[in-house]
Amino acid sequence: MKLFDVYPLYNINIVKGDGCKVWDENGTEYLDLYGGHAVISIGHAHPHYTAMISNQVAKLGFYSNSVINKLQQEVAERLGKISGYEDYSLFLINSGAEANENALKLASFYNGRTKIVSFNKAFHGRTSLAVEATHNPSIIAPINNNGHVTYLPLNDIEAMKQELSKGDTCAVIIEGIQGVGGIKIPTTEFMQELRKACSETGTILILDEIQSGYGRSGKFFAHQYNDIKPDIITVAKGIGNGFPMAGVLISPMFKPVYGQLGTTFGGNHLACSAALAVMDVIEQENLVENAKAVGDYLLEELKKFPQIKEVRGRGLMIGLEFEEPIKELRSRLIYDEHVFTGASGTNVLRLLPPLCLSMEEAKEFLARFKKVL
Repeated sequence: MKLFDVYPLYNINIVKGDGCKVWDENGTEYLDLYGGHAVISIGHAHPHYTAMISNQVAKLGFYSNSVINKLQQEVAERLGKISGYEDYSLFLINSGAEANENALKLASFYNGRTKIVSFNKAFHGRTSLAVEATHNPSIIAPINNNGHVTYLPLNDIEAMKQELSKGDTCAVIIEGIQGVGGIKIPTTEFMQELRKACSETGTILILDEIQSGYGRSGKFFAHQYNDIKPDIITVAKGIGNGFPMAGVLISPMFKPVYGQLGTTFGGNHLACSAALAVMDVIEQENLVENAKAVGDYLLEELKKFPQIKEVRGRGLMIGLEFEEPIKELRSRLIYDEHVFTGASGTNVLRLLPPLCLSMEEAKEFLARFKKVL
């Protein structure tokens, strides 16, 4: 059997990681400014993380959600405190798409409506309703194209108010910062008006913090720059530092009903040990603060490059837009300068490094980046 060929791959086999560096099978060292799609939050192979997971799997890796799992309760308690959402409840699953599916399902159970508002260039996952809420027709199969979603321009207050005033929208789903869409930031004015309009029309506000959350923006959640509280928040990627895990943070306005939501693997013992280790390291090593400090430095320095059309971002979630396609630039960074970066569309280079990126590593990246421009 062969792998189903869905990814265009670089001809590199990564076999080892440590902090913000990875190595291929030939021993070549790379600086990781991508973190495997913003997944690596506390750095590759962090000793506390590897110890927690190793110890847990030696005792118990998995048992079903039909019994108490005190590790789940600990994750919920810790996540509430670290994020500022102690009064919310937590539902644990395995991936970002699952988180968004459950968030949208919960919203529809709550108000009985079926229409969703999403935004141009949004990405929310590749399954069922999550992919329908993703603004990319090429990945929405006919079976998923069910007319549930209206896509609006990001930051267009009047268009948003006009759509919600119809009173039939189930939920608005919006990223704290658009990732796949090119590191586009919702304005504070827009987010506050959106919060107000959702409250006035009985519409559920879902904040997709899958890529922008967990400290990446320099705050625990990117929407905390906007001084709002959504009804539901979805998290994944950084929550497990590479271990498949996701969560839905749910406002007290929702009342749980047995059987309404469910999962086989979600919140398993091994996943919870990974999540607890991540929160330990984020707190002990001040990684949210580090993301802001190093991110601010990178943003300031990158704005000095005349070759870049626009620099966007917050913390360690940075987009560099060029006038021309960046495919060749990205390849040269990998093969000539041994730096991993990401892309959004054809013209935007994405930087999503582990939150432990040091100032020295940031300077090293800038030096290598300068060579390929």
